[in-house]
Amino acid sequence: MKSYHVAVVGATGAVGTRMLEQLTHTTLPIASVRALASKRSAGKTVAFGDQSLVIEELTETSFEGIDLALFSAGGSVSAKFAPYAVKAGAVVVDNTSFFRQNPDVPLVVPEVNAHAMDQHNGIIACPNCSTIQMMIALEPIRRVYGLKRVIVSTYQAIGGAGNRAMDEARQQLKAVIDDNLDSTALTAEILPSAGDKRHYPIAFNALPQIDVFTDNDYTYEEMKMTHETKKIMEDDDIAVSATCVRVPVLIGHSESVYLETEKIADIAEVKRLISEFPGAVLEDDVAHQIYPQAINAVGKRETFVGRIRKDLDVENGIHLWCVSDNLLKGAAWNSVQIAETLHERDLIHPVDQMKFELK
Repeated sequence: MKSYHVAVVGATGAVGTRMLEQLTHTTLPIASVRALASKRSAGKTVAFGDQSLVIEELTETSFEGIDLALFSAGGSVSAKFAPYAVKAGAVVVDNTSFFRQNPDVPLVVPEVNAHAMDQHNGIIACPNCSTIQMMIALEPIRRVYGLKRVIVSTYQAIGGAGNRAMDEARQQLKAVIDDNLDSTALTAEILPSAGDKRHYPIAFNALPQIDVFTDNDYTYEEMKMTHETKKIMEDDDIAVSATCVRVPVLIGHSESVYLETEKIADIAEVKRLISEFPGAVLEDDVAHQIYPQAINAVGKRETFVGRIRKDLDVENGIHLWCVSDNLLKGAAWNSVQIAETLHERDLIHPVDQMKFELK
């Protein structure tokens, strides 16, 4: 059996460290792993199972001899270095937003659209964390009943903004609890979006902004969910609208999803379909207060779905609640799962034609 030389780009980040952890439990046959990060991290070490990998500086020549490169170091890093990886003969799985809407790049949740990878051009994109778990919840319903409309409100964990945001949140919470500081007096430098003009505390707060705003008054996070759903499900006619909110939870995104099916659905059948779908776990027993909770999803690869019920006024309307570890299924595990699927479909090989520009 062929084994692969793997590189993880962004190996010191919240997702990169989890990519390495997931690779220690993968079915992917691995010959070696290279940890790549910025110059300031070079020479430090990062855990890989019971080993320590010395971090190497990411450069244009880092991918010689690499078969598979997992990227999670920011869109600008992927934009510059992913084409060099492809040119060197590697297949790239990119966890940033940079390539997601590129028509030459498949956007993949393996349980939903693994077939999209079959004609890849060297790069496969991992969708946004909030989109991934929604796809797992919706796809078993869509396959049987069709899907016309989705309205989603997210309750997204701080971990989606990275380690620095989680550290800042811990400091804020400590200041309120231990020092009796009023929440409005807290300083903030990262949330709701590090790249925006103003920042607000997340401690005991909810911020209805993730990423910066676009010209239509939706945020980029909200528009990602709209565009990515249509691309993954290969249906531009699905109406999708999102409101994305950051809440004071460290790890684990939660979503309230309203959907309208093409055919009227039976709720008992919907629950059965979800319970049998790969990657989904049904937690829906309201008589015993059983429903998905973010705290219970941490460290798990699955997406948990519950509170499934008919809309009171719309005959083909359904409400549900889904939860997932945004750093695992929402990022690291979905990326490694894509790699496993590439191996299973014999798709890890150099591409014949370079379609991406070197910068």
